[in-house]
Amino acid sequence: MSKNRLPSAVSVLLLLVAAPALGQEDHPFQISLVTPIQIVPEDEAVKGVRLNLLYGRNTFMTGFDYGLVNHTIRDFLGVGIGVVNLTEGDVTGFHWGVVNVTEGAFEGLHYGVVNSAESGYGVQIGIVNHAPNYRGLQLGFVNYAERMNGVQLGLVNIIRVGGVLPVMPFVNWSLDDGAVPN
Repeated sequence: MSKNRLPSAVSVLLLLVAAPALGQEDHPFQISLVTPIQIVPEDEAVKGVRLNLLYGRNTFMTGFDYGLVNHTIRDFLGVGIGVVNLTEGDVTGFHWGVVNVTEGAFEGLHYGVVNSAESGYGVQIGIVNHAPNYRGLQLGFVNYAERMNGVQLGLVNIIRVGGVLPVMPFVNWSLDDGAVPN
């Protein structure tokens, strides 16, 4: 073996020896073709950068998430850019995509064609914005909230409880302190 290849070989060997110990911690990098064909198993967390070529899924994601379909089973913290950003838990950060779905609480900015969150605090900008309990701004063609503490700007604005009217064109608002549980 030449002198130039020895440091590389030693580095690879150390990485292979250390890899099982690293398996118990958050992983700093993920590449996924389609789950389960990915570097980090879907039942483990990624804290760093995740690249999902077609579809990637992990339990927790913290950092930068990029791909066609970005799926997080529990919570997401960071920036997600994809065609679909799906989080089954809570999101804190920024989601930019065609479809952004947060099944838990959302705090930050949803920017896409369709944005949906179970509850939220921040800004949703899209064609359709949906959040049963929301605090902040919804800007789109159709905005929907069961309860809201904030403003909706769009063609159709629906606040079912506490809005100026349940349905308003162009603008609707509510100052409902019970919109998002603390």
